[in-house]
Amino acid sequence: MSVYDEIAEKGGDDEWCKWKENVLNSKDEIAHFVARYRPGSQDPEVIDWMEGSFNLCLRVMFSDGDPDAIIRFPGLGHSAFRDEKTLNEVEIINFIQENTIIPVPRLLGWGLTKDSPHQFGPFIISEFVHGVSLSSILSDRTDAQKLWLNPHIDKQVLDTIYEQIAEFMLQLYEFSFSSIGAISKDAPLGSWSVKKRPLTYSMNELATTTFFPELYISHHLFAQLVPKYSINDRGPFKIFCDDFRCQNMLVDPKTLRITAVLDLEFTTAMPEQYASESPWWLLLVGPEAYLFRGRTMAEFKAAYEPRLEQFLLAMQRVERAKGLAINERSLSSLVLESWQTKRFWFNFAARKPIDVDVLFDNCLNEDGADLDSLDEDVRAGLSPFVEMKMEQLRAYDEDCKQLL
Repeated sequence: MSVYDEIAEKGGDDEWCKWKENVLNSKDEIAHFVARYRPGSQDPEVIDWMEGSFNLCLRVMFSDGDPDAIIRFPGLGHSAFRDEKTLNEVEIINFIQENTIIPVPRLLGWGLTKDSPHQFGPFIISEFVHGVSLSSILSDRTDAQKLWLNPHIDKQVLDTIYEQIAEFMLQLYEFSFSSIGAISKDAPLGSWSVKKRPLTYSMNELATTTFFPELYISHHLFAQLVPKYSINDRGPFKIFCDDFRCQNMLVDPKTLRITAVLDLEFTTAMPEQYASESPWWLLLVGPEAYLFRGRTMAEFKAAYEPRLEQFLLAMQRVERAKGLAINERSLSSLVLESWQTKRFWFNFAARKPIDVDVLFDNCLNEDGADLDSLDEDVRAGLSPFVEMKMEQLRAYDEDCKQLL
């Protein structure tokens, strides 16, 4: 498994901490800034703040009884392409509100870095939505980090959640686009189309915490699988978010109704096979997390397959309720096919450049392919590649020593 660049990580973390401190030291100014997007609001006050992997959120309360508001900034050091990311998310939120019944917080305003207090960064202001993280409802309470799905969770609880998420997936799957990329609305025509490049979770990670992965053989062998697993590479393309997961959903803990789907910044039109793959988040964490935390791929599969079966049954119930035929082209059938043919693993690895080697070796290398399976030019390039990487490693080690 490839590793993150420690120098890049430390630099990013340092930048984030300094930036966060400056933002939190300006809470009163930010509260009044948010109030400008709520005409008539009185006595704005920041009463709480929350940070995630990429964003910092501040909750603002008003004395006039209006609902609280949230302002969210993508943070320096942890978020790349911040203005682009924010603009893309605003577009997809508007698309979802206009075309679906998926619950997303109501937008009150947004702006780019140049529009924000002290140029802290682009921002999105929305109404505060009550609820708790869905992952906290589903996680194993005996695990201190609450990373894993509770293996003894009540079946009815999962069915209630799965049916709602299946409904969200089916709604988004209805829409098709002619190319890959971020969607936006054409003002004169009022139609939605792809006008810009895609911006994905992995692009952000590569830009902020690592150089490109260095393992040679697995990456070249993985590339040989493109003809086998790539389908519909000429479209249509479907809406897909590679950060769509339970941690980014809020739920009413009493009714188990999902109240908000959050963090849609990495949502773009992507190959159809991504939108029809089996959900990687059914165990709350993905397969690479199992390996990273000392578990095996066999353990992942053993835990995952019963949950996938349950999710597919939930999706089929939703399909029937919507009057959709269940056949080889139905979404539930395509999701099952992605798992049975291992297309799931190809898709997942293609979006995980840092982990593509371990995913290929453990899940896709059925024939035990090795260096001899590569063509002569690629084999000849191995020694110079290793020599170059060793030289880079020596230079990197020297740089790391200076950080100590």
